[in-house]
Amino acid sequence: MKPLKIVKIGGKLIEDTAKFDEFLEDFKNLEGYKILVHGGGNMATQISEKLGYETKMVDGRRITDEDTVKVITMVYGGLINKNIVAKLQSMNTNAIGLCGADGQSILSVKRPVATIDYGFVGDIEKVNAEFIDALLNDGVVPVFSAISCTKEGVLLNTNADSIASEIARAMSKSYETELYYCFEKQGVLADASDDESVIKEIDFLQYKTLVEKQVITDGMLPKLQNCFEALEQGVHKIHLGNHQSLKENTTHTKIIQ
Repeated sequence: MKPLKIVKIGGKLIEDTAKFDEFLEDFKNLEGYKILVHGGGNMATQISEKLGYETKMVDGRRITDEDTVKVITMVYGGLINKNIVAKLQSMNTNAIGLCGADGQSILSVKRPVATIDYGFVGDIEKVNAEFIDALLNDGVVPVFSAISCTKEGVLLNTNADSIASEIARAMSKSYETELYYCFEKQGVLADASDDESVIKEIDFLQYKTLVEKQVITDGMLPKLQNCFEALEQGVHKIHLGNHQSLKENTTHTKIIQ
């Protein structure tokens, strides 16, 4: 099968102009088919404050009310997405900016209320692999913002890690997919205070042990759980680290079965 690389870039890396430009250079140099996925939560919070909207968070997750949907659509789908596309185009990479509504590429349902009402937040139901495949085969690099859509046309704030993972799973039926999570650290750290303590490979049993020892906590927990589910559902390889992880023979974390 043809190789396809799906790369998710974290918000902190986007905000560091120098490192972000380095990342885009490395992304541009990836050979073959590729897809970029991004969020931008910190920037959305900053814009919300300037507009006088209150940002509400519960356990690190954003409560997305009607005002917040407007902000994330402007920030994710507009400001960040189009800046990325413009920079890639300047590097002779034919990119197109998308959200889940475009071509009904990422259909979701509004997250049901359990103990907390997260508002307009999406849980992904379907990825339109045929639409994405057509873009790739036409020589276009899709750049997805962290917004999905319901069948009824309602835009939903959607976790960018989940979007990247679900795209990788859907495309793995036709491509040999590799998933990259790029953020500010070199990888998963054995010691949070030591940036050089990168764990180079993690399998599921080791993951469970690291969770029990509280080496892996907070936001890294769902990210890694997502990784192992993706491997089980056909994703070929998964990498976690900074932009250097896009290059061969660099220090980062590989998730293995």
